[in-house]
Amino acid sequence: MEEPKTNVVSLDGYKIVKTAAVYGPNSSGKSNLISALDNMRNCVINSVRLNDNEMLPYDPFLLSETSDDTYEPTHYEILFLMDGIRYRYGFDYTYTSIVGEWLFSKVGTKKEKTLFIRTEEGIGVSEKNFSEGIGYESKTNENRLFLSLCAQLGGTISKKIINWFNNGYRIISGLQSIGYKTLSKQMFHEKKEGYQEALAFFKTLQLGFQDLLSEEESTTGVIFISGKSMVPEKNIKLSTVHNKYNDKGQVIGEEVFNLENQESAGTLKLVELSGPIFDTLLKGSILVVDELDAKMHPLISQYIIKLFNNAETNPKNAQLIFSTHDTHLLSARLLRRDQIWFTEKDTLEQTDLYSMMDIILPDGSKPRNDTNYEKNYINGRYGAIPFIMND
Repeated sequence: MEEPKTNVVSLDGYKIVKTAAVYGPNSSGKSNLISALDNMRNCVINSVRLNDNEMLPYDPFLLSETSDDTYEPTHYEILFLMDGIRYRYGFDYTYTSIVGEWLFSKVGTKKEKTLFIRTEEGIGVSEKNFSEGIGYESKTNENRLFLSLCAQLGGTISKKIINWFNNGYRIISGLQSIGYKTLSKQMFHEKKEGYQEALAFFKTLQLGFQDLLSEEESTTGVIFISGKSMVPEKNIKLSTVHNKYNDKGQVIGEEVFNLENQESAGTLKLVELSGPIFDTLLKGSILVVDELDAKMHPLISQYIIKLFNNAETNPKNAQLIFSTHDTHLLSARLLRRDQIWFTEKDTLEQTDLYSMMDIILPDGSKPRNDTNYEKNYINGRYGAIPFIMND
C-alpha cells in the first residue's frame, strides 16, 4: 500500500508532515510533551518581563537520586522554519539563571550557521550572522534570555523569532475549552475568517442543527488591559437552530437551543474547537491538541485530521499535532508511519518519545506500510501500551 502523498509537503528543502499523532498509555508523558511546548513558549514570551533575581518556572525531574541543589537544568530546544530559514533555538535553566542558550540558522543544504552561543562563562555572538546582539552580551541578566533582550532592543531576527513563539503555534486541551472558547465565539459573532468554513464543517458532520446564532449579552464583569485600563466584559451567547417536525416528519418550523445548556458535550466541543481549527488552517500555523479524541466520534477525529492532510482544505500547510488514545486512527490510509509517535516510560520512569519509523521489530525489520497498524499496536508490537496486572 502506498502511503498518503498529500500528508507531507516539501518546504524550503525539507519534507514536513502536516499531522502527527502521539500514542501511549496513561501517565506515559504525552501531556508532558505538550506541556513542554507550552512552557518553552511561556519562558520565551515572559522573559522580557522578569526582574533581576526573579525566580524562573523551573520544574525538575524528581524521581532521580539527587538533592535539591544538584538537579539537572531544564533543557528546551526547538527547530522551526520561518521565511525560508530553519532555526534551531534552545536554552537550559535552573531556578535562578539561564545556564545555556543558543541560536543557529540553516538555509537548504547549506551548513548551519551560529548566531550566538551562551554558556555560564558568557555569550559569544557572531558579528556576521547576528550583528543585532553585539554590545548587549554583558547587559543580559542571569535570569533573562539573551534573545528576549535583543528583541526588546529592536533586533530584527530576534523580534521575528519572538513573534513566532507568540503566533506560530497554539496549544489547547481537548478536555476543556479554557483559553480558546472565546476565540470561537468571536469568530461566529463577528463573522470573522473561518466562519463560513466552520458552518460548512458542521453541516458535513450532520450535528443536527441547521444554523448557528450569536448575540452579545451585557454583564457586570470587567476585564483588565495591560494591568491598567478596564472595559466591560462582553459575553457572547451561541444558539443552535433546529428544524421542528410534525408527526409525518415534515418541517413545520424552527426551535432554538442554548448551545451550552441544551446541546451534547460532543457538539459543544466541536463548536468551541472550530475556532482554533480554522484559524490555524487560514494562517498556516501549528495547532497542538492534547486528547483530540475526547468526547468525539472516531469518524469526526478522522475528518479533522483529513482537513489538515488535504492540500485543498490546507493550502497554507498548517500542522496539527495531537495526543490520542483512539486506535481507529492508526490506519495506513490516514497516517504515514512518520506521522505516528509513541511515548513510553523507561525503568527510571523517564519518558521516551519515538516514531514508528524508529521501531525495529523482533525479526530485525521495520514496520511495513501494508500492515494493520491498529492491530499491531494493540498486540504490543510497537510498545507504548499499558500493562495491566492480573490479581
